[in-house]
Amino acid sequence: MQFTRLRLDGFKSFVDPAEIVISPGLTGVVGPNGCGKSNLLEALRWVMGENRPTAMRGEGMEDVIFNGSETRPARNSASVEVLIDNSARLAPSPFNHDDTLEISRRITRDIGSAFSVNGKPVRARDVAMLFADASTGAHSPALVRQGQIAELISARPKARRRILEEAAGISGLYQRRHEAELKLNAAEVNLGRVADLIEQLDTQLRALERQAGQARRYREIAAQLRRAEAVLLFLRWQAADAEHAQAEQALAEGTRAAAAAETQAQAARRARDEAEADMPPLRDEAAVAGALHQRLVLERDQLAEREARAQAEIDTLAARARQLRLDLEREQTLECDARGSIGRLDAEEAGLRGAATGHDDALAEAQDAARAATEALSAEEATLDRLTEEAARLAARLAAAERRRDEARASRQRIDADIAMAGEAEQALAAEIARLDSALAQARAAEAAARGEAADADQALEAAEAARAAAQTTEAEARAAISAAEGEVAALRSEVAALERLIARDAGDETQLIDRVSVTPGHEAALGAALGDGLRAAVVEDGAAGSGWTTLPAPADSAALPAGAEPMAAQVDAPAALARRLAQVGVVAPGAGDALQASLAPGQRLVSRAGDLWRW
Repeated sequence: MQFTRLRLDGFKSFVDPAEIVISPGLTGVVGPNGCGKSNLLEALRWVMGENRPTAMRGEGMEDVIFNGSETRPARNSASVEVLIDNSARLAPSPFNHDDTLEISRRITRDIGSAFSVNGKPVRARDVAMLFADASTGAHSPALVRQGQIAELISARPKARRRILEEAAGISGLYQRRHEAELKLNAAEVNLGRVADLIEQLDTQLRALERQAGQARRYREIAAQLRRAEAVLLFLRWQAADAEHAQAEQALAEGTRAAAAAETQAQAARRARDEAEADMPPLRDEAAVAGALHQRLVLERDQLAEREARAQAEIDTLAARARQLRLDLEREQTLECDARGSIGRLDAEEAGLRGAATGHDDALAEAQDAARAATEALSAEEATLDRLTEEAARLAARLAAAERRRDEARASRQRIDADIAMAGEAEQALAAEIARLDSALAQARAAEAAARGEAADADQALEAAEAARAAAQTTEAEARAAISAAEGEVAALRSEVAALERLIARDAGDETQLIDRVSVTPGHEAALGAALGDGLRAAVVEDGAAGSGWTTLPAPADSAALPAGAEPMAAQVDAPAALARRLAQVGVVAPGAGDALQASLAPGQRLVSRAGDLWRW
């Protein structure tokens, strides 16, 4: 394998696109430590399929992308391309169409890497196989890295063997052998699963055969059931139609009753509106009459209070007048007594004047007594004048009080008359209000009755709608049941048809191997494990076309079965086309195949009577 060019873009220290020409002969790269010489070898290993980050001297595969520097930003992707000269056409067949093979690998952050050959996407396995066929690859000893010489000197025999295999050019065969073994193991697992599926299908086949009989019986019963259901649904439909007609009639009657009730309710509303329209003036008049009555009642109470105060004042004045009369009479009595005393004193004075001399002292005393009497008389007269004035003033106040009492009585009479008139007006207004309230109550009662009739009509309408909905629901459920039954019948018919086709196919194919093989009783499971699906394959006669079992001559170097294995051919009577296969199948006791499996030759297998299988 001749490399001609190596292109790098964003790979480790190669931030800018770089291309290295690898000419025939010896090509060297010279430079100081740290200039990126090892990155070229790692680029070759990476493009050849290396997936270990440690081999790339990193913690993750994305570390091969340029991570930036002080002057350059980080890159988001990296790619490596290697051009190989294929002019000798030594590449594997899928890639052996061009003179030059351009193998590239590109990695993008958070996405992963992808391989391509000549611009077409390929798998990493395809690239590894391409290099393995050329006795090289990412893990090839031909790519010598730092410290690998010491590793080769101290390598184990297995590693040295890999070097020799690569030098001999058979590493690709071992790679393919490994992949073939993986595929064979996967095929064995799939065969085991297929055997399980066959057993399940056999079980399902028997169950379906029973179901086919049940389906035939079901078709007969379903036909009778459909006829009975059709009759029942027709009867239900007739009943539902009759109920629907009754519901529509009830709905019409309810609608008419609702219309009449609505008319009555509108009339009652109009009467109520008229009554309510007449109420505000009457209420205003009642309010005015009430206010007037309240004002008159207040004036009456005030006049009664004034009358009570005037009467109390009159009683007080009358008592004081009586006291003044008593005082006046007492003063008049005192005046009479004083006048009598004065008369007596005058008489005595006259008698004394007529008396003789020597009576000067007695006269002086008499004069003093007279002066005292005169002063007392003057005081009594002043008191009398004052009492007279007080009596006159009290008489005037009494006259004024009597006059005010008469006026209060007259005003009270007028107020009583006004109160009586207001009471009569209030009674008339109350009678009118009672009449209007009665009319309003009648209107409200009529409205309530109309609303009740309308509610009854609505209930009748709802009942009719519910009956119609129930009828429609019943009809829909019946139709759904019929549709479901028809769907189940169709599904069963499809299953029965498929089973009939399968049975017809199996019965019509008379060239299957299973129909031409007989086995010793007890070895049926062993034969099934040994041949598997091959029992259903056809036997191709000599010269006939088609695929299946074909008679071939016995191989010259066929290996013998391990010791302890009984040939399967001794227990099976089969066509000659099966001789080579049965010769390489041995029957062992259950569990004995684990010890003998390692000694099986290519193409050989061991089975047990229980159906266990050991392949080479």
